[in-house]
Amino acid sequence: MKLRDAPPKRGAKCLWLSAVVKTDMTARKLIFPLLICLLLVTHVFGQSEVFKSVVNNLAFYKQKKDLKYLASAKKSVDSLIKTHKDSVDLRKNVYKAVVYSSIVYIDSLNKLKEPATFFDQVCRDVDKLLANKRIYKYQPEMDFSRRCLANVFIRRGFGYMRLTDYYNAMSAFRQAKKYAPEFKELNAYIGYANSHLGNLIESAKNYTELLKTDSTKADIIEAAANTYKAIGDTSKALQILQKGRKYLPDDRFLLLDEANIYSNKRDYAALHGLLPKLMDQNPNNAEVAYVAANCYDHLNDFNKAESLYLRSIELNSALYEPVYNLGLLYFKESVSKHGEEESKDVGRAAQWLEKANEISPNDVKCLQLLQLVYAKTGDQDQIDKINSKLKLLTNQ
Repeated sequence: MKLRDAPPKRGAKCLWLSAVVKTDMTARKLIFPLLICLLLVTHVFGQSEVFKSVVNNLAFYKQKKDLKYLASAKKSVDSLIKTHKDSVDLRKNVYKAVVYSSIVYIDSLNKLKEPATFFDQVCRDVDKLLANKRIYKYQPEMDFSRRCLANVFIRRGFGYMRLTDYYNAMSAFRQAKKYAPEFKELNAYIGYANSHLGNLIESAKNYTELLKTDSTKADIIEAAANTYKAIGDTSKALQILQKGRKYLPDDRFLLLDEANIYSNKRDYAALHGLLPKLMDQNPNNAEVAYVAANCYDHLNDFNKAESLYLRSIELNSALYEPVYNLGLLYFKESVSKHGEEESKDVGRAAQWLEKANEISPNDVKCLQLLQLVYAKTGDQDQIDKINSKLKLLTNQ
């Protein structure tokens, strides 16, 4: 049985649009606030009368948040570039990039009615500036412009993801990474898109790259581990979870994931070490109680196994596994006993296995075990009924 937490489980299927936050929120994480941009522009160009109109319009936008001032700033900066000499003036073109990139980022609904080619042209202009050998003189301004462009691509990527167009989403995120390589969470967005395109190995690489720079975000750790599990590399998934739990020892989801791996591998010795904390964090989870009981069962701790099987059934009596395993536990216990003690355990085994059979009437292993129980009690009628049913189920 796979461990599940009672609330909706955080995991790969829902991760990157719970962890990938809304577009505008992510944008605020990535980009310099516009206020800083305006102060920067004022500081760099404010001494020159040439740029005074642009600076003033940007300042008005800062105060009023009215797009008409951005339109005026664009008109002003365009008026500065008339001749060939103007068109190769690095300072003027950097100023143009700051204004234009502000527009493409801020005016996401294109209320200023720019042509459809406007964003692509801004990207080309910024690329050209970034390739200029003297651009180091304007590093803060260019950092701002490229981050504006990165945010537009991120916004587009999220839009494609909402449409489940993961190919174009990945393309947009890769473009964003070109302009903002320092924004490491883009690896997670690309990894998410890759996973939905079936490129699980590439997706795992994306998450691993991100973990090199940030091992403290549980969503990222879990997504990476889930991706490695999906490609069958359980050892790598386990390494990631163990490393993650060193940074986040109290994260209950990472603990559940690690316990799941041990349970599926039947590594009960390793699982045993997690059980106290697992039970403490999930006291009312029937499936956790079952997995703990099954672990103690395999480690031959009868009392704890019995107690936790009963606890699991108390929490959810519709689960088949704890009911069947409790019947099996009593039957195994009866084998080493004699007389009244043996009869008592055989009776308990019959009680729980019959209940398991009610939950899952066609489960062959339960019916076969009931055969052995009824053979011990000498109930031939029940044996005959089970034999008939098994013949139908197994076509024998």
